[in-house]
Amino acid sequence: MELFSLKGKVALVTGSTHGLGMAMAKGLGKAGATIVVNGNSSQQKINDAVLHYEREGIKAVGYKFNVADEAQVIDAVNKIQSEVGPIDILVNNAGIIKRTPLEEMEVADFKEVIDIDLVSPFIMSKHVVKSMMARKQGKIINICSMMSELGRNTVGAYAAAKGGLKMLTRNMATEWAKYNIQINGIGPGYFATSQTAPIRVDGHPFNEFIVNRTPAAKWGDPDDLAGAAIFLASRASDFVNGHILYVDGGILATIGKPSNEN
Repeated sequence: MELFSLKGKVALVTGSTHGLGMAMAKGLGKAGATIVVNGNSSQQKINDAVLHYEREGIKAVGYKFNVADEAQVIDAVNKIQSEVGPIDILVNNAGIIKRTPLEEMEVADFKEVIDIDLVSPFIMSKHVVKSMMARKQGKIINICSMMSELGRNTVGAYAAAKGGLKMLTRNMATEWAKYNIQINGIGPGYFATSQTAPIRVDGHPFNEFIVNRTPAAKWGDPDDLAGAAIFLASRASDFVNGHILYVDGGILATIGKPSNEN
C-alpha cells in the first residue's frame, strides 16, 4: 500500500468545491495528502468545502483565485508554496461547458470555454511545474473528457478544448518527463452528481441513452474516480506518462448496440 500512499504530499485541485473535483480531492485526501481547495465563485463556498473535507478527516486549506488569470495564479501559487508547502500534485479540474450549436455560438463564448478548459491548465501547470522541476519530482493530472475523443451536438467548444487538453497532456509529458514529473489525464464518463440529478430519472430520454450506451449499464459514482486519481498521484504511476485514463464504464470501448438489441 505504500505505493499508493500520499502521506506528506500537498495536492492542489482546481475547481474542488463540489462535484467530481471534490470526489477526486477526497480520494487524494484519504490517501494522506493535504488538499488545497480552489474555486472562484465565492470565499464562502471555499470555506464550506474546507469544512466538508475536515469533517471527512482530511486536512484542507482554501484559496480563491481565477485559474484563467495568470497574475492571480502566480500570486496564489506563491502563497500556497509559502504557507502550505511545495505543491507535489496538481489536478487541473476547473472547467465550464456552454451547450450551443456551433453555428449559433458567439465567438466570445467559444473563447471563454477554451480559456477555462484549455488555457488555464497550461497557466496552472506552467507556474507549478517550475518548483517540481527544481525538486525533480511531481504529478500533474489534467481532467480531460470523453469529448477528448468523441463529438456530440452542442458541445463543440468543450470538445475542442478537451481534445486540445489531451494533446497538451502528451506534450507536457514530452517536455517534462525527464525531470521525473508524471503528467497524465483522467477522462470521466457520465457520473451521478447533483448537476445530473434532474435527468437521471426513469423515462428521461438522456438517462435511457446513457444507461443503454454504457456497457456497465449505469451512471458512474463520483467515488469511482478516486482510485484513478490516487493511482496517477502516487508512486504507483511513476513510469506512466502522457496517458489519458478513461473512467467511463466502457463507453469508449464500443460503438454501442443496435436499437433492436436488448
